[in-house]
Amino acid sequence: MTPLGERLIARIVRNGPISVSEYMTECLLNPHDGYYVTQDPFGAGGDFTTAPEISQMFGEIIGLWLAQVWLDQGRPSPFVLAELGPGRGTLMADLLRATVMVEGFHQAMQVVLVEASPVLRARQRAALAGYQPHFVDHVGDLPPGPLYLVANEFFDALPIRQFLRTETAWHERQIGTDGSRLIWGLGPESAIAALEDRLADTVRGQVVELNAPALPIAEEIGRRVSNAGGAALFIDYGEWDSIGETLQAVLKHRFADPLQDPGKADLTAQVAFSPLARAAMPAQASALVPQGVFLERLGITVRAQHLAEKLSGPARIEHIAAHKRLTHPDEMGTLFKVMGLRPPDAPPLPALEPIAPDVSSDHTS
Repeated sequence: MTPLGERLIARIVRNGPISVSEYMTECLLNPHDGYYVTQDPFGAGGDFTTAPEISQMFGEIIGLWLAQVWLDQGRPSPFVLAELGPGRGTLMADLLRATVMVEGFHQAMQVVLVEASPVLRARQRAALAGYQPHFVDHVGDLPPGPLYLVANEFFDALPIRQFLRTETAWHERQIGTDGSRLIWGLGPESAIAALEDRLADTVRGQVVELNAPALPIAEEIGRRVSNAGGAALFIDYGEWDSIGETLQAVLKHRFADPLQDPGKADLTAQVAFSPLARAAMPAQASALVPQGVFLERLGITVRAQHLAEKLSGPARIEHIAAHKRLTHPDEMGTLFKVMGLRPPDAPPLPALEPIAPDVSSDHTS
């Protein structure tokens, strides 16, 4: 058991079981032993690899998408170019390289990164040294003005709560201890106001997850985009609605027991996009599109073929494998989804279909 795990066991012995949300918060953000506070988890030497680390094409495509939206909206100047949870700064670096030839884009932008980890801030500052990025801790701290924002694999790391359906109510899943290890348990049955509408589309024994911290973030982004202009792009693994237990731990690129190594393994859960779309209103959310479809619509295969012409041997093989990993239905292409936000009166977003203002039903392309 890790030092953080020992302290959690002692806390549970004193005060009783904790929620999944409390557990994730401690594991990921504890100021002394939290996963994102103490280490760089990305890449081959870390625990997982995100799309920007797989290939430069991902960040380039996202950059050109943002630039096209900026052009479609009349080239507002100045504007805020922001990323939530920027990792090592790879996506932003590739995005900026791809947009350097877009007239006026770099001159009008202010690069702002929403990042709480001191370890990752240092990596981002080094990756973006030529752009003088500004750092903030929260979305609400972003500077005023039109906002063009990307959040790639951000919402999946926010703490969730889990609820097990009974006939007419819910048990919250909790984490307790047998004195030497952390174990799963259930809280008392109760009615959950936030889940009243989920009694209609679930059955006894199913688990529903709530990502409460995501909602004010989506609300703030939606308010900014709707009032000041701009757009937001959310890319994450998940579905329109949450059904089923999706909490997972990853350690050294392998799935692990979420309760086994507190503070040492990454914890994530699939994102339910419909609550984000509702929270972001009156900003207009797009229909949900698989990542592979989105990237193909924006020409990633043409870009991949162009880059492949300059490669040979192992580098070419690796490049082809990266394209497949990003787009193929059996890899990230279907598992990851894309949703955009725009002002209600703005032009449609490239490669994304708009949906009606009522976002309560299924909207997946």
